[in-house]
Amino acid sequence: MKFIKLIHGTIHLPSFFPDATYGFIRSIDFDDLEKCNISGIVMNTLHLSRKIGTNTIKKFNGINNFSKYKVPILTDSGGFQVFSLIRENSKYGEIRKNEIIFRPELNNSTKYIYTPQKCIQNQFALKSDIIMCLDYCTHPNDSYEIQKESVETTIRWAKICKNEYKIQMKNYGYNEENRPLIFAIIQGGNYKELRKYCAEKLIDIGFDGFGFGGWPIDNNGDLVSDILKYTAELMPDQSVKYAMGVGKPEEIVECYKYGYDLFDCVIPTREARHQKLYIFTDEVVDDNNFYSYIYILDDKYSIDKTPISNKCDCYTCKNYSKAYLYHLFKVGEPLAYRLASIHNLNFYSKLMSIIRGEK
Repeated sequence: MKFIKLIHGTIHLPSFFPDATYGFIRSIDFDDLEKCNISGIVMNTLHLSRKIGTNTIKKFNGINNFSKYKVPILTDSGGFQVFSLIRENSKYGEIRKNEIIFRPELNNSTKYIYTPQKCIQNQFALKSDIIMCLDYCTHPNDSYEIQKESVETTIRWAKICKNEYKIQMKNYGYNEENRPLIFAIIQGGNYKELRKYCAEKLIDIGFDGFGFGGWPIDNNGDLVSDILKYTAELMPDQSVKYAMGVGKPEEIVECYKYGYDLFDCVIPTREARHQKLYIFTDEVVDDNNFYSYIYILDDKYSIDKTPISNKCDCYTCKNYSKAYLYHLFKVGEPLAYRLASIHNLNFYSKLMSIIRGEK
């Protein structure tokens, strides 16, 4: 079984990390995560540094101590969110050769200067287990010229990030046996030659893992399967292959077949808060018929004495009926979000266990 040893624990792959963007997962705490067998989480470097401040987190000796999450934490650079906003409205900022000018609030003049060096420095201050390089994120439909610019910028920034990583390794006293891992992100849109060029240059620089950069889905909401598969094949087999933002159960299964072994998404907890609860129909996950879902606010559940799933061993299913969850959602009780999130996260944890071939 493939695994990676991190500062805050060992991760057996493949693994799914739920998103705790601002340093928390809405409505649930670490004890809930632990009972769901969640092995790691994703936080957002840019949001943490802006909303909390790295100086505050340094006083707690890292984000794990600050948040009380004991599992390994991967910190995304925040570049994806910045580029998405700038794409939506150029007034949010601009991309320069070695920095991003970000204006998070359009109604005032506050600006945030974000560089590859600052990106790495912030993640060391957070004491992340896995550090992500800053990259230039694009959309699959962007032109060849934009994708090429993205690739060149991503490679240039990756070199700067790796050099800063080495500097911070010395500053924080890490050694080869006990250090944060560093991942780079392969860009190139739907152009295989650009993906290949980007991958080769990043491999030459040297990283512990590689992420699929850009949007993993097209305008129809379907996986960009051909490019996802091709990009995974470009990544060294001994590295971690990270399908960033891939989160639907069937998409995880498909991308695992392509070679990816790390996944993250907001889907299980966001869907839980919107009353959508996942249920296994089969423990063989070779096709898309291995699960279904229910919307707990359907009227038929208002007097249903059964749990969400008789096959589920999560805290929610062991203790509560569909009728009680229906009631909690109906009256707007926040406990509903917690119980639903626990169930969906347990579903995802079980899915990864099945893929790993565990009983």
